[in-house]
Amino acid sequence: MTVVGLGALAAVDPGLLFVLSLLPYLAFLRWASASKRFPPLALRGFQFTLVFVAVTIAAAVLAEQRFGRKLADVDPLHGGAESFLTVANLLVLWGFSTSGQSPPGQSSEQVLSAGEQPAVHPQDGASVFDRP
Repeated sequence: MTVVGLGALAAVDPGLLFVLSLLPYLAFLRWASASKRFPPLALRGFQFTLVFVAVTIAAAVLAEQRFGRKLADVDPLHGGAESFLTVANLLVLWGFSTSGQSPPGQSSEQVLSAGEQPAVHPQDGASVFDRP
């Protein structure tokens, strides 16, 4: 059984879809920067993803012009370009994993007296309806 329209889908140039996919990502970066809720290092990681995109485009052009092959077929270029994505992902991971840590000697835990209600911090994603 064949899927109707699969040939038409295969004829679509993915370059246009790639360019269009950058628009929501740029909107996300703008929102993330304006929200001031992202750890700075994690935000840099998301921004560094654009460096990965630029390097990948350059590597793909180089692979096509120099070797007459697709980027995926030229392992050194492909691996080099993918390493930029790895760095971006590590920055995001490191930024979020260290964002909730207190400076040395300070505790992030709240100490309560008997019967005292915990403080709720909306910036932490907490709600007044959350149980302590």
